Amino acid sequence: MSFPFEKNYLAGIELRNRFVRSATYEGMANPDGLVTPELIAAMAKLAEGETGLIISGHAYVSFEGRANQLQMAADRDECIPGLTKIAAAVHKNGGKIIAQLAHAGAQAKNGETATGPSPIKKFMAETVCRKMSPADINRIINAFAAAAARTREAGFDGVQLHAAHGYLLSQFLSPHYNKRTDEYGGGLTGRSRVILEILKLIKAKCGPDYLVMIKINSDDFMDNGFSRKDCLKTCALLEKNGIDAIELSGGTVESRKGFEPIRKADPAGKDKPYYFHAAKEYKEKIKVPLILVGGIRSYENAEKLLETGICDYISLCRPLIREPGLVKRWHSGDTAPAKCISCNLCMRPILTGKSLYCAVEEKLKRKISD
Repeated sequence: MSFPFEKNYLAGIELRNRFVRSATYEGMANPDGLVTPELIAAMAKLAEGETGLIISGHAYVSFEGRANQLQMAADRDECIPGLTKIAAAVHKNGGKIIAQLAHAGAQAKNGETATGPSPIKKFMAETVCRKMSPADINRIINAFAAAAARTREAGFDGVQLHAAHGYLLSQFLSPHYNKRTDEYGGGLTGRSRVILEILKLIKAKCGPDYLVMIKINSDDFMDNGFSRKDCLKTCALLEKNGIDAIELSGGTVESRKGFEPIRKADPAGKDKPYYFHAAKEYKEKIKVPLILVGGIRSYENAEKLLETGICDYISLCRPLIREPGLVKRWHSGDTAPAKCISCNLCMRPILTGKSLYCAVEEKLKRKISD
C-alpha cells in the first residue's frame, strides 16, 4: 500500500495522497450563501480524515445562477471571510481545498427566470429558460473570474469549473441545449468558447500558478447530447489552453434511465467505474492529469486504477458522506470496502432543505442509542 498514498504534486500543489473529495452539495451555507460553522466543520472533518484534495460543493458565481437555497456563494466580497475560515481549517488539518464554481443555468432555483444558452422549456419542472444575450455571457465570464479571485484571496488552493451534469457550462457544451448560431454556438469550437474564455480570464486575474480544474461530462447519455467524442475534443482544447486537471463525470437530469450523474453501483466495487472506457481513451490522447469519479467503492479497485494508469486521482462522493475518515481508514491498513451502499438516501435531506448526511448511518446511530 504505497502508490495511492505517496506524496505528489498537482500543478505545483503538494498533496499527501491521490484521493479527492468530489464536489458534493452540502446544504450548509446560510440563506445568503455565507459560510457557517457547520460547513467549516464538515470541510475540516474531511481533511482530518486524510482526504488529499477537497473540492467544495458548487459555489454560485452569480445570484441568478443559484441552484439551491443553502448553497455556498462566491459572488461578492462579503463571502471572503467565511471562505478564508474554510481554507484555514482544511490547511490546519493537512489537506488542500479547491472551490467548485458554478452557475445553474436552466436549473437555477432562485425565484427568477432562469437563463441559458438557448430557450429551454419544460425543463426541471416546467422551468422556462431565457436565452442569454452576449452581454449576459460577458457578465457571467467576468463573474466566474471574480469568484475565482475571491477564493484565491481567501487562501484556497485553486478552483474547479463545474461544466458537467447539465449546469450552465454543460448546457453550452451540449447541442441538446445549445441552439445558438452566434460565436457561442454551432460546432464544438463555438460551444466551448465560453469555458475557454473563463479559463483565460481566471488565469489572467489569479496568475498562472493558481490551479484551475474542470469537471466535465464524458457523455450526456441523451439524444443529441454532448458525446464522448465531443468530450475528448474539448479536453484537447482545454489542454492547449492551460487547464491544470480534468475530472470526468457524466449525465444530466434528462439522461437515459440508469445513466444519471447519481446512480447505483456495486457496493463491493467489483464493477468498473462508470466512466472507465472514457477514461481509458482519455489517457491515450490527453496529458492533463485525470481525476476519475463514479462507482469506486473499494481500495483494491482504486489502487488498480491508479497503478494501471487509467487515472491519476481517485475522486469520491457518496463514500465520504458516510465515512469522512474513509481515506484514513484505508491508509491505516483497514482496506475493507467503503460502507456506502449507493442507496442515494443521502439525496433526501438536501432535497428537503436540510444539510447533507448519510441517512443509513444516522439510522444505525439511532438504533444503537435506543
